[in-house]
Amino acid sequence: MNRAALFDVDGTLVDTNHLHVTCWWEALRQAGHEVAMHDVHRAVGLPGEDLLAHLLGEDRDTGEDERLSAAHETLYATWFDRLPPFGSAARLLRELDRRGWRVVLVTSAKDSELDALLRAVDADDAITATASSDDVDEGKPAPDPVHHALGLADAPARGSVLVGDTVWDMRAGTRAGVSCVGLLCGGIPRADLEEAGARAVYRHPADLLAHLDRSPFAAGAERAG
Repeated sequence: MNRAALFDVDGTLVDTNHLHVTCWWEALRQAGHEVAMHDVHRAVGLPGEDLLAHLLGEDRDTGEDERLSAAHETLYATWFDRLPPFGSAARLLRELDRRGWRVVLVTSAKDSELDALLRAVDADDAITATASSDDVDEGKPAPDPVHHALGLADAPARGSVLVGDTVWDMRAGTRAGVSCVGLLCGGIPRADLEEAGARAVYRHPADLLAHLDRSPFAAGAERAG
């Protein structure tokens, strides 16, 4: 039976969360919205439309959404050639691939952003497939992206593991029935990740790699076997 190792990308494999915070904050500021960076940070990981609903409310002028998202994308695109991967991110993916896991990236990034993220991670040889927000009707925290990623890996939820850095990742994985691992490198507190469904929490990809044999990946391999 196939085992899927599902990975969020922004804030999990690549150190981009605070870039997104700055770009969304500036896009909102230019449009006359005063939103605290702390609040933007807690919303990062949601698809653009959902992020704006979370920050501005469901009763906002939704006709402005496209312009705000385009402004964020333009600002963020200036960083595409220098997105910094976390240490050992590629090594972690390659080690899981070596152990027989099907590695699938599950991200709220649109395809243009995903291309830049893949270049930053630089581990295409270990990645079975990628699933972006363009592939599903509802993004995280709905389980749809995780279900789609499991389909790409031809793997059941049982025995599969999702690694992410936000509560939206943990909620999506929990709702889809996979084991969830949280990473602190995206800036979200351990308690929030655990409350949202994380079975284990590590500092960053290198920390997870160092403890792989005692992580939910070890348990997932046993359940799938």
